[in-house]
Amino acid sequence: MAVEFNAPFSTVKSPSKLAHVVLRTRSLQPMVEYYKTFLGAQVVYENEMLAFLSYDDEHHRIALVQVPGTQAKAAASCGLEHTAFSFDSLQDLLLAYRQRKQKGIMPLWPVNHGPTTSIYYRDPDGNEIETQVDNFQDADEATEFMKSKAFAENPIGVDFDPEDFIKRLENGEGAEKLQKRVELGPRGLPAHMQ
Repeated sequence: MAVEFNAPFSTVKSPSKLAHVVLRTRSLQPMVEYYKTFLGAQVVYENEMLAFLSYDDEHHRIALVQVPGTQAKAAASCGLEHTAFSFDSLQDLLLAYRQRKQKGIMPLWPVNHGPTTSIYYRDPDGNEIETQVDNFQDADEATEFMKSKAFAENPIGVDFDPEDFIKRLENGEGAEKLQKRVELGPRGLPAHMQ
């Protein structure tokens, strides 16, 4: 099928997927070790200034580059707020949380946003990472929730305790019930974002 490169358009063609994220660092080895542990990743290639890591079928999902003169992250500056990684189930999300905790990686912020149940972390350079599970069967249902009055009132979400969720799952409570966001009314940005 021939592509009409000069045809009129209203929307730019979207990519098929997000391939990878590259992070600039001042401390390559601690970052490599962190992401290997955090993602259960393997180093595909590494030298004294670069590392490429993968945890799935992509040749690399995270790349790290150590650049001389790189300054520490300025918390109140513009830039990428976080990267996000999805899990297939609440059980998988909480298993990864517990395994990270056993390795000394503690969460920054567990929150049910509504469309997702998420646990945030911070890497050694101060970059935030979201781990999440979708709370709806498909993107259309999540989009409908995001158009609701409840989401408009609180687009940030409701905090939760991962250990409480694990206990409740172990006691037979269903994941679907835990993933339904409890509505608590309006909420501003969490303290760690201010």
